[in-house]
Amino acid sequence: MLEKIIKAYDIRGLVKDQITPDFAFSLGVAFAKFLEFEREAATIVVGEDMRPSSPLLADAFTDGANSQGMDVIRIGLASTDMLYFASGKLNLPGIMFTASHNPAQYNGMKLCKSGARPIGQDTGLIKIRELIENGAPISIRPVGTSRKQDLLKEYVDYLLSQFPKNAFKKRKLKVVIDAGNGMAGFTAPAVMAKLNVELIPMYFELDGNFPNHEANPIEAKNLKDLQKRVKKEKADIGLAFDGDADRCFLIDELGQLVNPSALTALIAVRELKAHPGASIIYNLISSKAVPEVIAENGGVAIRSRVGHSYIKNLMAQSGAIFGGEHSGHFYFNDFWRADSGMLAALYALAELMGSSTTLSDLLKPYNRYSSSGEINSKVKNVTKSIEIVRSKYLNQHQVDELDGLTVTAESWWFNLRPSNTEPLLRLNVEANTEKEMVKIRDTVLALIER
Repeated sequence: MLEKIIKAYDIRGLVKDQITPDFAFSLGVAFAKFLEFEREAATIVVGEDMRPSSPLLADAFTDGANSQGMDVIRIGLASTDMLYFASGKLNLPGIMFTASHNPAQYNGMKLCKSGARPIGQDTGLIKIRELIENGAPISIRPVGTSRKQDLLKEYVDYLLSQFPKNAFKKRKLKVVIDAGNGMAGFTAPAVMAKLNVELIPMYFELDGNFPNHEANPIEAKNLKDLQKRVKKEKADIGLAFDGDADRCFLIDELGQLVNPSALTALIAVRELKAHPGASIIYNLISSKAVPEVIAENGGVAIRSRVGHSYIKNLMAQSGAIFGGEHSGHFYFNDFWRADSGMLAALYALAELMGSSTTLSDLLKPYNRYSSSGEINSKVKNVTKSIEIVRSKYLNQHQVDELDGLTVTAESWWFNLRPSNTEPLLRLNVEANTEKEMVKIRDTVLALIER
């Protein structure tokens, strides 16, 4: 069971028989021992989302950690980036109880070391799994303590401190936010109250059963309500957050989804104005417009494989000031290299307030090519399917395998990579024209189906 629920970057599974209080207690024991081996601080910050099971799981985890002599600071309801803020600000390891965008029957945990440093399979999850499997030795330390600490105001103040004082005092914007009954319903009101905006809230009621739609804005069906509302209200911008609010997607004033690569480019330009010549990371399924824009603005573009642990580690190694992923994750050096959907949204709002144009016009310079979006295909044999595609293009075009298979031609490229958790292949195609994109997309999908 542990192999099923301990993923590449976090822990996730069904509440009924996988992510249980007993498991959470065992995880608390194992995480405490892991932190002791790593010579980390003897205090853990614990945050939780709005799912009905999260408080019970956090309680059980706290008991397990306390039994090993670890103290615990409970920050209560929080978005994942608020947990990262707490870990960075207090310089303590942390755990967030959330299943992010997954349906109601799921829950899980995201763990980090002090300073919001990520814990993935290569940086601790395998060791923690071994400690759960084998049992941890009895602690000789006194039982730890648990206390509560409210960090919402400090979190909001820190986010706003990343911008000039007048950045949000310019023209007033009408902003529609779809929280999807997730944690943005908790954090967004506190943030937006400090800005010159007319806020139109959608599904701000915290409800881990997600009565309106899944809190997964990468799926087009979950954006329809927001798109309609933006057009109805004649709003300047729409913001859609996932369940734990670490991802943010934008809707422009026309009700159209903003390509996350365009937002990456916009933030990159702002960052390069403040830090000329700096390095910026983009993942390999981002639009090729992203490295073009970075170079045009005097920056150094660094290509990364998909996944937050890779981007965060690459940021630490390279000193990059910002990283963007096509999946809606945005990472900031001044936010302990962690991702924050709310901080990305604030960059977009600050840029829009500082201009006299619409969001769609503002982003036109960054929307240069036609993309397919991510297309998932179920396959019987992931390796064989990739090899079939690889063999067709190997001697014709540039091929690299940094993450799955990437094939690049003069006027198009595609990436085909396996899912970490399911027998799926994920395809992303981009071309200079819509017609060419469709041709390459359909050719690759036919090869996969074969």
